[in-house]
Amino acid sequence: KFDEGSMAGHSKWANIQHRKGAQDKKRAVLFARLSKEITIASKMGGPDPDGNPRLRLAIQNAKGQSVPKDNIQRAIDKGQGGGGEDYVDIRYEGFGPGGVGVIVEASTDNKNRTATDVRTAFSKNGGNLGETGSVSFSFDQVGEIEYPLSVGTEDEVMEAAILAGAQDVESDADSHWIYTAREDLQTVADALTEHFGEEVEAKSTKLIWKPQNNVPVDGDAADTLMKLLDVLDELDDV
Repeated sequence: KFDEGSMAGHSKWANIQHRKGAQDKKRAVLFARLSKEITIASKMGGPDPDGNPRLRLAIQNAKGQSVPKDNIQRAIDKGQGGGGEDYVDIRYEGFGPGGVGVIVEASTDNKNRTATDVRTAFSKNGGNLGETGSVSFSFDQVGEIEYPLSVGTEDEVMEAAILAGAQDVESDADSHWIYTAREDLQTVADALTEHFGEEVEAKSTKLIWKPQNNVPVDGDAADTLMKLLDVLDELDDV
């Protein structure tokens, strides 16, 4: 006898488990990436966040994603452990499906490996790498601070952001997004932390490349573009 209800129930459970597995994998990748950035910052600029802006930012981002304190300290200590490879920051620019400009930033101890990985990701997913400057001219590098909706209403966040020296605020169904001039990111972030209190952590604080214009993409091109971005996101060095 075929029991449609049981089969549907099993299918639903399997889908939930699959989604949870995918979420756990993404979280593990995120934790590893945040810890790596802490280690690199500690190695390059020392273990004191007060004297190392990159480390301070890396720790803020880790806390914003609920990385345990022990993990953060281990990552700092690892950067001070001596030996190991030296890391360099590299930027790649290219075009995805539909002519969408894509900027990829990486911290790597092996430039050849990273270049091959990034080039392969583009070529296998409908894109191609360009020369340095071929894409970045159509982007602005700005600071971006993301806060959960629980921090306040759109008007409250807008007022706090203006007082802190931010340039713009956008809110959607998930978060408040506060944009700053590149050089003002840390100053605005500190002012917002003081305003909202340390009990509400920013989910992320970082420099981003914000497009000056958006390009509409749909259909197969949109699916392929999302796959390209997923593949790039899963690369260890990116």
